[in-house]
Amino acid sequence: MNKFLQIFKIKDLRRKIFIVLGLLVSFRLLAAIPIPGVDAEQLRNFLGTNQLFGFLNLFSGGGLENLSIAMLGVGPYITATIIMQLLTIIFPKFKQMYYEEGARGQAKFNQYSRMLTVPLAMLQAYGFLNLLIAQNVILRPGSFELITNVLAITAGSMVVLWLGELISEQKIGNGVSLIILAGIVSRLPQDVRLALASYSPELLPTYIGFLVVLMLIIAGVVYLNEGERKIPITYARRVRGIKLYGGVQSYLPLKVNQAGMIPLIFAISVLLFPQFIGQMISIASPEVALKVNDWIGRFLNNQFIYGTFYFALVVLFTYFYTAITFNPEEISKNLQRGGGFVPGIRPGENTAQFFASIVNRITFFGAVFLGLIAILPIIIQVVTNTPVLTVSGTALLIVVAVALETMRQINSQLTVREYEGLE
Repeated sequence: MNKFLQIFKIKDLRRKIFIVLGLLVSFRLLAAIPIPGVDAEQLRNFLGTNQLFGFLNLFSGGGLENLSIAMLGVGPYITATIIMQLLTIIFPKFKQMYYEEGARGQAKFNQYSRMLTVPLAMLQAYGFLNLLIAQNVILRPGSFELITNVLAITAGSMVVLWLGELISEQKIGNGVSLIILAGIVSRLPQDVRLALASYSPELLPTYIGFLVVLMLIIAGVVYLNEGERKIPITYARRVRGIKLYGGVQSYLPLKVNQAGMIPLIFAISVLLFPQFIGQMISIASPEVALKVNDWIGRFLNNQFIYGTFYFALVVLFTYFYTAITFNPEEISKNLQRGGGFVPGIRPGENTAQFFASIVNRITFFGAVFLGLIAILPIIIQVVTNTPVLTVSGTALLIVVAVALETMRQINSQLTVREYEGLE
């Protein structure tokens, strides 16, 4: 509480917080401007019965539920970032740019990601509009109106990305994450109102049990996000001139969930892919497309098959993305160059194998927990048999991660100002 009050006592920090709040309000206003020809009731029913689009609405920051010009939110940028990271495996130039050229290389890498966002936003806007037209959510527009809507949605997505970067410049949290958080928080009053409207005395034990489980899930999400395995590192003593360096002990933290939200995004992309394929087929053969869409509908409506497949995809992609981002050989080489070693393990290849075995073991627990988080809404609905009593584990993961990261950045700024005060 003392630190919370201290934030508003410091003029510069107070100004940054108000700027961030103003930018978030601007985003919410942008997310409330719908594209023409939207059937609001049909859209609400469609999103309520489709878990995949409910998930995408989460990452759009709530813009999809209004079919606003910001309906894609930061989704295209997230997709572009993932594609660029995957390209680091294929092209050594991108790998060198991102990992070896420092801040300048990462700035250039992010610039390429922003450039890739534009065509991805156009493709996603066109695909979403065609899918929603097929579901009778929006009226079929003419060619000119369709092109205008695609351009407006693309421009809206780039404006949202710009707002996110302005937020990040204030160093009060990550802008993209805070925009997603704003969309999640904006839905809370509506969810609480629906839960209270459906309350009856005989459901009291169910509601109490739901709140207890919710608290346990939040604790589990915090544990997953903060959990890490600390590997002890010892640095050998080295003499340079008349000075002695090294001889200290430290540790290398290996996070339980190194992949973050990326496996969930990969998994949902795979689950969405058949629907887009069905829309492509409908252009050439409506009869075949009808059969494909019928099969997809049966798959999505079978909660057991859908949940099992979703869980397996999340676990698989957690291992996949961790293998991409964590290179034990590179870490072992850097450690050896700095004169560091793991006690009891030979430097070089043996250290790399040791890191790989540790990461594989802790990733298993992180992957399983992340998979359970992904299918949490299905589990809760089956147990409670009450549609309004549901919680998105993905949303909780985002809220907890963003809140912790924002707290760290604010604490670091407070610490800097405390040191400046001592000087």
